[in-house]
Amino acid sequence: MHSLLATLTCLIISSLSLSAQTAPAVDNTDEAPKALPIAPEPEKTPDDGVRVAILGYHDFSMTLKETEMRINTDKFRKQMQALKDQGLSVISMQDFQAWKRGEKTIPPRSVVITIDDGWQSFYTDAYPILKEFGYPFTVFLYTKYVNVQGRSMSFEMIQEMQKNGGHVGSHSTSHPYPGTVKSQKRKGPQTYASFLEREMGQSKAFLEKNFKQPVNTYCYPGGFHTDEMFEAGTQYGYDFMFTVLPGKIKRSSDNNTLPRYIILGTYDRIFDLATEFRDAAAPKIGDASAPAQKTIVPVQPEPGAVVNTRLPVISIDLSTITDITPESLVMRIAGFGDVPAVFDENTKQLTWQVNRRLRTDSCQVSVTWKGSDKKTTAPPVRWTFAIDKEVAYQPTGG
Repeated sequence: MHSLLATLTCLIISSLSLSAQTAPAVDNTDEAPKALPIAPEPEKTPDDGVRVAILGYHDFSMTLKETEMRINTDKFRKQMQALKDQGLSVISMQDFQAWKRGEKTIPPRSVVITIDDGWQSFYTDAYPILKEFGYPFTVFLYTKYVNVQGRSMSFEMIQEMQKNGGHVGSHSTSHPYPGTVKSQKRKGPQTYASFLEREMGQSKAFLEKNFKQPVNTYCYPGGFHTDEMFEAGTQYGYDFMFTVLPGKIKRSSDNNTLPRYIILGTYDRIFDLATEFRDAAAPKIGDASAPAQKTIVPVQPEPGAVVNTRLPVISIDLSTITDITPESLVMRIAGFGDVPAVFDENTKQLTWQVNRRLRTDSCQVSVTWKGSDKKTTAPPVRWTFAIDKEVAYQPTGG
C-alpha cells in the first residue's frame, strides 16, 4: 500500500521532469565514414486538437471517512454533475479506442470514467449515479477480487452493469504491488515471463470467459510497469494500457503508458486539474455533440456565447454565494493564467477587462474561491465562450 501511495503523490505534480538521454560516443578516426542508408522517419500522428482525461476511482461510501482511495458518494455525484455543467463529453472506452485508432471523431474535451479493483461499493453507490447521468464507464477488475466473499462485486452485478454502459478491463490477476513485480523480475526472464502470463494473460482469459466481451485494456496495478509488460501486452492482446500518472491524452500518446487522473478522496484539486482543458481545440458552438454548458451563477460572456470582440469584459455575479472570502477569489483565463480581476463588494461582481487580444477561437474561464473558514475551496466555476473570427479578427487599425 505504501508503494501505491508513494506513486500517487505524483498526481499533484503539474509536470514531470524527464531524464536526459546520454548521446552515443562519436568515433573520430581518420577513416571516412561509409554512407549509411537513411531510414524514413516514422509517420507522425496528426494532432486533431482533441484532449481526453481519464478519471480513475476506487471505493465509495456515504458514511465512512474519506481516504486516498475512498471518496464520499455525495462528492462523487457533485463531480459527475460538474462534468455536465462544464459541457464536457463523457465517452465510452470503445469510442476512445476508435478515436485513438483514427477511426472516429470525438468532442475536443472528452472524459472517460474508470473504476479500479471491483469494490461492491461501486455497484451500490456510484453505479446508480452513473446510470442516472447516462455516463458510460469501464471497470478494471483484478480477478482474485471478483465474485468472492466480502466487499467484492459478484458476477451478476458486473453483468448487469454491462447492460447499462459498463465495460470490463483487466487489472491483473492478483493486483501485485511494485515490490512483488521487482522480486519476480529478479528471478530471471523465464520466471518473470511466467509471472506476466499469470497476471496479464490469465486475467484476460478469465474476464472474457465470464463476461463474454473482448478485453483489450489493461490497468497497471499501482501504475508500476516494465518494458517486458509492453511486450506481454502485445502478446496477450492488450491494445491500450493505463498508468496512474496524470495528464491529458492526445491521439499520438503512447498506448502502452496512457495517463489517468486518480481521483483521491482527500485531495479535491486532482479532479479540478483533470477537468481543465487549456490546450484542447475549441468546441464548436452549436455542435450537437458538445454538451451545453451551465454555471451555478450568472457569467458574462455567457457559456457558449459568441462574442465579436477580441477584448471582451469577463465577469461573474457572486451575489447569491453566501460563504465566500473575497480576497481568495481567483480568475484564470486560458492563455493568460491568473488575471487581476476586480471584486466589487457592493454588486458582488468579479470583473476583468481582457487587455491583450484573444487569438484563439474560444476562451476558457475558471473562477475559484474559499469559504469563510479560508480553508474550504468551492468547486470552480468554469465556462467557455467563442470569438466570431469573421468580425473580431478584422483589422482595427491597432
